[in-house]
Amino acid sequence: MGSLSLDVELGGESGPLAIVGPNGGGKTSLLRIIAGAHHPSSGCIEVGGTTLLDTARGIDLPSERRRVGYVPQGYGLFGHLRVIDNVAFGLSTGTRRRSRAERRAIALAVLEELGCEHLAERMPGRLSGGEQQRVALARALVTEPRLLLLDEPLAALDVTARRSVRHRLAQRLRAQPRPSIVVTHDVRDIVALDASVCVLEGGRVVQRGDVEALRAAPATEFVAEFVGLESASR
Repeated sequence: MGSLSLDVELGGESGPLAIVGPNGGGKTSLLRIIAGAHHPSSGCIEVGGTTLLDTARGIDLPSERRRVGYVPQGYGLFGHLRVIDNVAFGLSTGTRRRSRAERRAIALAVLEELGCEHLAERMPGRLSGGEQQRVALARALVTEPRLLLLDEPLAALDVTARRSVRHRLAQRLRAQPRPSIVVTHDVRDIVALDASVCVLEGGRVVQRGDVEALRAAPATEFVAEFVGLESASR
């Protein structure tokens, strides 16, 4: 990746930050760096006054201490655990550890919010791609992270499920505002989540603003195609 600087505000009127860009532009790499799954040669990451990474000072918190909720494209579910225990897993470690009964109750409540409580006792291998995606989203939300990272969180859902989960996710982010970054290729996700947009190309920020600002003055051919074609299909 190239050098970039991002500020993500806390919920409220600002909403999440949506990262868009062509394949290979650095979107997933950025999320992996923030989550602690990839270690850059230089950089600084601060969330809510807590330094997660500062290579100049030798600070690089392990991922389990960052309190960053991360939903990767591959879902990352534990194949040997039932859905409810996958979702509850994040509540079993660290200073926020809870009893097994409490963990399962909280996990079930989040599954219900996302409309997939009926999956609670299933094993991940018996889930469709869309079902796995919703479970992974529930697991990221259950720990109430200080920062939420979502890499194409709705991509595997069919049209009906995508509309429903998009609405539920937007409600959740508004009800419990937190800094959040969402990678998406769908302008409808951006509008529904009331997100501001950051365009990455070649690992560099080429444009920032809301959807209407991007439509009014696209900085690159990719931006023009993204907002033009998607807006025409809505």
